[in-house]
Amino acid sequence: MERLQKWKTQFMIVALGQAVSMLGSHGVQFALIWWLAEKTSSPLMLGMSGLVAYLPMTLFSPLAGIAADRYNRKFISVFSDMTMGTIALIYAGLLSFFDLPVWTVLVMLCVRGIGSTFQQPAIQSIIPQLVPKDQLIKTNGWMQLLNAGSFLLGPVIGASLYAVFPMPVVLMSDVVGAILASIALVVVKIPKLEKTEREEQHFIAEIKEGLRVFKEDRKLFYTVIAEACCMFFYAPLSSFYPLMTSDYFKLSAMYGSVVELSFAIGMMVSSLLFSSVLKINRKIRVSFIGLFGMGGISLLCGIIPPTYVGWFFFAGNCICLGAFGNVHTIPLTAYMQETISSEKMGRAFSVLTLISSAAMPVGLLFSSPIAEKVGVNVWFFISGLCMLLLTGGVSIHYSAKCRSEKR
Repeated sequence: MERLQKWKTQFMIVALGQAVSMLGSHGVQFALIWWLAEKTSSPLMLGMSGLVAYLPMTLFSPLAGIAADRYNRKFISVFSDMTMGTIALIYAGLLSFFDLPVWTVLVMLCVRGIGSTFQQPAIQSIIPQLVPKDQLIKTNGWMQLLNAGSFLLGPVIGASLYAVFPMPVVLMSDVVGAILASIALVVVKIPKLEKTEREEQHFIAEIKEGLRVFKEDRKLFYTVIAEACCMFFYAPLSSFYPLMTSDYFKLSAMYGSVVELSFAIGMMVSSLLFSSVLKINRKIRVSFIGLFGMGGISLLCGIIPPTYVGWFFFAGNCICLGAFGNVHTIPLTAYMQETISSEKMGRAFSVLTLISSAAMPVGLLFSSPIAEKVGVNVWFFISGLCMLLLTGGVSIHYSAKCRSEKR
């Protein structure tokens, strides 16, 4: 009983610390992106902001995963958090004394992306070290619930601070979040990993070993292929949310924050269900259902008329988008944490990040000029349609292959 209580306490300390950090990050991210939207009114510029934020994941994910498997995961996470907080502090100081050009925001987002790239596989690999395997679905549900809560409150806080205070003050919320998250990790004792011969492998060999994890598990392989195809179309949409509100519906920043709030509500409701009442056996099948839902709702967003009433339907669809995102992510994460050995987990998660994040910059380069010409709402429709077709195609191919092998 005491041991049970111990892992729960340690997990909650880590999870709450991460939630506070994400709260500050989401608030700052919203304020920076909205500032760009107001200054430029350009899908191309917002696409560039997403590109520089996600490109580090594509470039550094393999290195981040290997680092999470070789070195102290707690140190990596704390160092990443504090680096992002320090960068926010420096940028806030520069903004206080100089009128910085718009492109400096892109530099800020790029550095934050690098820090996040190293932090994510470290945190995802720490959780299975603290939590029993049979509790991973619930704990991932709680992690996503706390993430959704910060995602819900972050834009509201960001919009409120942005409306009242100058940007340097808004940036300080990121600094405070980084400090509190780092303290939470420092006080928790995380079991040490057993040293293995794999840690002495060459860099390229370790990347191949991370890829081999997916090749050896066919269910996981097809799910990741479907996710990568969908992310090419879906990931750029997050960069276009502010323009849907400001340019398509002609509404203010507070309405934009409500859209983010709606997305977070969907995340929270689905996370709460996963962490409490939902019992998932076929995790991969449920993950595919999440991808189908994301595609269908994106398509609906693209056909909503640009009226005030239409904005409410858009906000309602964003609730569903948040929910289906978790329906895809939570079972997939739990499946990986259950089936992949601890010494390979960092590499596996970094490869997953690499595959999905590589689709983001390529998708932005492809989608931004199109959205600039035809409108962001049309890109929502195109994205949803393509996601439905791709997910359906991958799932049908996988089912056919399984049936042929059984014969």
